[in-house]
Amino acid sequence: MSDVYRVLVVNPGSTGTKLAIFSTAGREAEETVSAPPEKGPLLAQLPSRVQAAREFLARHGAVPLHAVVGRGGLIRPVPSGTLAVNEAMLEDARRGYQGEHVSNLGCLIAHGLASERGIPAFVVDPVAVDEMIPLARYSGLPGLPRQALSHALNLHAAARKACERLGKKLSESRLVVAHLGGGFSIVPMEAGRIVDTNHANSGGPFSPTRAGTLPTQPLVRLCFSGSATAADLKRMTTKEGGLLAHLGTHDALEVESRIAQGDLKAREVYEAMAYQTAKEIGAMATVLCCRLDAVVLTGGLAHSNLFCTWVSDRVAPLAPLFRFPGEFEMEALARG
Repeated sequence: MSDVYRVLVVNPGSTGTKLAIFSTAGREAEETVSAPPEKGPLLAQLPSRVQAAREFLARHGAVPLHAVVGRGGLIRPVPSGTLAVNEAMLEDARRGYQGEHVSNLGCLIAHGLASERGIPAFVVDPVAVDEMIPLARYSGLPGLPRQALSHALNLHAAARKACERLGKKLSESRLVVAHLGGGFSIVPMEAGRIVDTNHANSGGPFSPTRAGTLPTQPLVRLCFSGSATAADLKRMTTKEGGLLAHLGTHDALEVESRIAQGDLKAREVYEAMAYQTAKEIGAMATVLCCRLDAVVLTGGLAHSNLFCTWVSDRVAPLAPLFRFPGEFEMEALARG
């Protein structure tokens, strides 16, 4: 008789928590539960999110579980792969070791549910995956080294899909992978390792909500102009930048609708985002000496034929281009 193993997958997002049960037979159940209304510190949401997961399990017959896996957040730098949740990780998540982000709740929710059942808790390819080469860490100021924060979970999932298409092992591949969501992570991946990254909150192309790389001297003047606080600047650059700042919306479908109706400003801004994305892909290709097996586009914007065509036209000479629209985080967490 073959054994059936089941895991609960927990993926907290800003507007809700994605919950799923996977077994050796495949996906058995999945729901997205709305985020709790609590304001204030992120940790205030933890009890409500844990309770929502308990209720999800109750709705599906309280099936026996062998493990709980959560999305990993801004803990201290770690290698890629599957990591057991321990007290040091939990403390990093509570403190926001590398910043506050809803993904920090992933290991905390997983631990809470797993400890009730006496089963292990894990995270897979957290945002804090750090496999950058030493040269990639330098900035122009010694006190400001570059950080390795990226959408590592979906980047690795898309890379594995590309390798299946190529008929290559991930450990033998050389790829540039671009996760194109609300923020963009564009990385060179060598043998499955993310050896550099733009860090979506601090550099690279502008995206639907992030400002991306900014001109340094005007930014310094803005910081000391008295017109914005530190909190204002953080919000402007990570939540209200990019398409939203230029066009008043971060919805790519709305932008494309405007373009179809002849809005030249919307077209120029949207194409500029594609231009900067292609430029960053080219820069990351040089990390691998432009010897690539493929360029890979994933995330929500990979659905857009218009945007991806603009990118592809500029990067096509580098390598074959694969598109895997959307995100594969739940499957990747379960697989891990």
